[in-house]
Amino acid sequence: MPIVNSIAASEPQMTEWRRYLHQHPELGLDCFKTAAFVVDRLTEFGITEIHTGIARTGVVAIIEGRAPGRTIGLRADMDALPMQDLSGTDHASTIPGMAHTCGHDGHTTMLLGAAKYLAETRNFAGKVALIFQPAEENEGGGRIMVEEGMMDRFGIDEVYGIHNMPGGPVGHLHTNRGALLAGVDEFTIQITGQGGHGAMPFQTRDPVVTAASMVQALQTIVSRNVDALDRLVVSVTQIHTGSAMNIVPETAVLNGTVRYFDKAVQAVVKARMAEIVEFQAKSFGMTATLDYVEGYPPTVNHPAQAEFAAEVARELVGADAVDIDAPPIMPGEDFSYMLEARPGAYLFLGQGDTPVCHHPKYDFNDAIAPVGASFFARLVEKALPL
Repeated sequence: MPIVNSIAASEPQMTEWRRYLHQHPELGLDCFKTAAFVVDRLTEFGITEIHTGIARTGVVAIIEGRAPGRTIGLRADMDALPMQDLSGTDHASTIPGMAHTCGHDGHTTMLLGAAKYLAETRNFAGKVALIFQPAEENEGGGRIMVEEGMMDRFGIDEVYGIHNMPGGPVGHLHTNRGALLAGVDEFTIQITGQGGHGAMPFQTRDPVVTAASMVQALQTIVSRNVDALDRLVVSVTQIHTGSAMNIVPETAVLNGTVRYFDKAVQAVVKARMAEIVEFQAKSFGMTATLDYVEGYPPTVNHPAQAEFAAEVARELVGADAVDIDAPPIMPGEDFSYMLEARPGAYLFLGQGDTPVCHHPKYDFNDAIAPVGASFFARLVEKALPL
């Protein structure tokens, strides 16, 4: 692959960085040691404008080019997941219950590799804002950084990000011109009936029966209330009720997730779910409440920026290794908030036949780090030519 020579030469160093990060995962907004590691590397590269403490542990560093111009934002997430690392590698997590099983250690490494090159060459007109973000997996660090004024504070005009893609051919880049990842909402339904003896259910109002009926009714939102051409998932993923086999419980709780791409579809889901919860409960003689929490919005690429990113990718890895018509997928991503705030694009970088993200045996493929770093670097040079 025609990756940047100096970045290719840094592959052993990048692998060392990545594996250190993998051994020392941190969760959510508490990426203090990861942020310190990032700042130390940026300082070594000679970058002097480094801002910390954004969204608690987020870092934004500015590299100035050789002439005035626009500002391009490049983003990497830093946080890990609350699970065990079962990869069996020599660089497995040293922190029980925490693991980089989504590859954010690799994303941080790719952006560090690009930062090193861009700080050395500065072969562009304008500025680069290097965005190292905490809490992609839960609290929405991307949202917090945007709400804290990052885009205006650093004058960011466009923003780009990359995520590794297990199952995708190594070094291939995939994106599209619109919705790439789904919006992610969550719901909790609390059903209250009347408990009693399991041998005399006629003396009770059984929330278990109501819960079972409600789970089935919720599936009709997808099958009967939304156009079949609109992509939508409504999944009840938890049912909590009961304490013994001879007791009809007083309450039952349903939890689940909604995945969508169109906010009009989201509105239909919210309205129908509220109706189903209320009237299903009434039909069984009991009450129910719905707590519907809107989460990350859909990650929607801007067409012009997606086309531009694909053009850069073709020059880097060849046309046959770039897919500009990648189908959208149902996971969510808080880079969506940055794309709501500024034009930009998000891409997937194939990492080969590996366990999927969030699998306990997942490990980032170090061979693709120079490809991602080169993509970031070439994108800046092409977007901000001298």
